Amino acid sequence: MVDRRAFVAGSCVFAAAGRAAIGHAATVPAALPATAADPATDADWAIADAIVARMRPPVFPAAIFSILDHGAREGAPAHLAVQATIDACAAAGGGRVLVPAGLWRMNGAIHLRSNVDLHLERDAVLRFGKPEEIVLPIVLTRWEGTEVYNYSPLIYARDCTNVAITGQGVCDGQGGQGFFQWRPRQDRDKTALRDMGEAGTPVADRRFGPGHFLRPPFVQFFRCTNVLIDGPKFVDSPFWTIHPVYSSNVIVRNVTVISHHLNSDGCDPDSCQDVLIEHCRFDVSDDCIAIKSGRDQDGWRVGLPTRNVVIRDCQMSTHIAGAIAIGSEMSGGASNIFAERLEIHHAKQALYFKANLDRGGTIAQVRVRDVKVRDSDTLIDFTTAYHHSRGGNAPPTYKQFTVERVDCRNTGRALRIVGVEAAPVQDVLIRNVTVGKARQGNVIAHTRDLRLDGVRVNGRVLVA
Repeated sequence: MVDRRAFVAGSCVFAAAGRAAIGHAATVPAALPATAADPATDADWAIADAIVARMRPPVFPAAIFSILDHGAREGAPAHLAVQATIDACAAAGGGRVLVPAGLWRMNGAIHLRSNVDLHLERDAVLRFGKPEEIVLPIVLTRWEGTEVYNYSPLIYARDCTNVAITGQGVCDGQGGQGFFQWRPRQDRDKTALRDMGEAGTPVADRRFGPGHFLRPPFVQFFRCTNVLIDGPKFVDSPFWTIHPVYSSNVIVRNVTVISHHLNSDGCDPDSCQDVLIEHCRFDVSDDCIAIKSGRDQDGWRVGLPTRNVVIRDCQMSTHIAGAIAIGSEMSGGASNIFAERLEIHHAKQALYFKANLDRGGTIAQVRVRDVKVRDSDTLIDFTTAYHHSRGGNAPPTYKQFTVERVDCRNTGRALRIVGVEAAPVQDVLIRNVTVGKARQGNVIAHTRDLRLDGVRVNGRVLVA
């Protein structure tokens, strides 16, 4: 057993960090050199293979319904025509809703239906209005881990089976000059909602909307089964970009997310099961992918973990947050999380496991391998002090992590692994990790069974 208390290790070599812009075409990162077979590791990744093997994208009837047949005209608001086409498609038993090339103004939210594939042809753009230009009904949602009735996400599906967004088109949320302007005004509402979650206020009484400033997500699938997002580009999100909640069999592939303001996370699976995220490109100013499962008491009340998530073959860039993150809203727990073959151009934290002393919850069975990092502030970061805590009586549990075959060119710090005495970070294996340049020493405190195997920083081998 290893219990590190404010142990600082590693040399402090300063070097300028080159920051290259993320490329436009997603490529599959080359795998790092293979190491000797490890039966335990092979068994772990067999679980990932089994998750992917049982997942199937939804299948839709061949019928096609064009928004042009329901009144859509370029230059005029098209959201009513798009919604009418979705409703007609669903009433006919399902099929593809076709959005042809052109600029289509969305002055209202789109609500998807079961057995409907919303297909955006190449050069089709759905441009959503700014707050004063768009009508959003109040719907049941989850906002930063707490259930609430709030403004509808711009694209929303609730209790749907077999639902998709596909094609090579673009969804433009106009968030930077739109809903992001609410951010300085949202603190009162955010505090009120968190108080309601802590107090156990009935969800029906948590009603926000006109006169309030909780920003809506861009795309949310709420309690849905058999979900596919394949191909579109999402730009300038109002808040979190792709947010599946309480959903299962979710596939997000060949997607590009570009959004450069706070809280525009790329993809946040939230209390979901069986999730595959692959061949995607994230260029955002918050977490690229963040695994969630509810906040504090409200997360415990719901009690739904996120588990069985596979992330692979993605490109990532974020200058102020994590490339792969779990948390901070993780009170329902997260397990069986697998990430491999990632190319991280820049991140504040390349691999970020974050919570605070109010969260409770357990993050376990996390496996990461074959990662290339060009530049980061911290390569691997475990924290139990993410923002402040309200009481500090429910520390999170981190256990059973393996991170291996990571090649980092430049970082501020290779390792920051900090638990608390009452809840040390447990059973972490970091293996075959090479950091070319690190400017600061490592910080390791309150760990148990931390193993470093073949970890080399600034040319020196680290020992736990």
